[in-house]
Amino acid sequence: MRSTPPDPGDQAGRLGPAGGQAAGPPARAGLPQSSRILIVEDEPALLRALQINLRARGYDVATARAGRKALTEAVRRPPDAILLDLGLPDLDGTEVIREFRSWSAAPVIVLSGRASSSDKIGALDAGADDYVTKPFNMEELLARLRAALRRDEGAGPIAPVILGRWMIDRAAGTVTRRDDQAGPAAPADPADPADPADPADPADPLQTPHLTPTEWRLLEVLLQHPGQLVSASRLVAKLWRPQPERSTHYLRFHMASLRRKLEDDPARPRHLLTEPGMGYRYQP
Repeated sequence: MRSTPPDPGDQAGRLGPAGGQAAGPPARAGLPQSSRILIVEDEPALLRALQINLRARGYDVATARAGRKALTEAVRRPPDAILLDLGLPDLDGTEVIREFRSWSAAPVIVLSGRASSSDKIGALDAGADDYVTKPFNMEELLARLRAALRRDEGAGPIAPVILGRWMIDRAAGTVTRRDDQAGPAAPADPADPADPADPADPADPLQTPHLTPTEWRLLEVLLQHPGQLVSASRLVAKLWRPQPERSTHYLRFHMASLRRKLEDDPARPRHLLTEPGMGYRYQP
């Protein structure tokens, strides 16, 4: 059963009969005012209510109404926390959690009408940090969110990774030159039929590379296992869950694209290595 959303004009609002009126948006002591929250919810009224309450308290809010779009958004602009409904139109929420957990440790709070112990255990085992059952009290949800962000702050930042002449900032989702001489990413040249979707020219050593969401996810998995072999089947399952039957041809294509963008000599890679017949390896 889904919760009854509050009147959007009531910024303090409550969701469901357990909610209570608050005097106003509480201060988020000790937390950055720009924490980015990704809300994944397919019910428009509830999504809007969550947006209003979070933005009223200074959060930077992004939204998605489906699982695949949520994962794409999370790669494009990594969130500090996710509020996630389990009953999404394309993927089950637990699948979204597992995929997200393959490359991010940001807190995930489940918001669901599923109240059984098996559902809660399944979501928590998949990697969720908290589970809130609908209907819920808005102020309690916000308190749980603040607590999750504090725990994540205490975990310390993810250190950037040096890959050749590039510095990979996994937390910010950016690639910059180590000498800080990178130019802005150039727009795609519509007259160039070779790769019209790729705005970065790998032949230009001063050009900042643009990584697609799939390339980011592939790179994240490899960077999490420095020096270790990651099998092709495992990478395919992580990148295209829940469709691991996809051909490894896709994997070879994206790996070759990463090498063109990040390796000094893509034909003789030093960091993004292929182990023929087995998989791939990130070598620091």
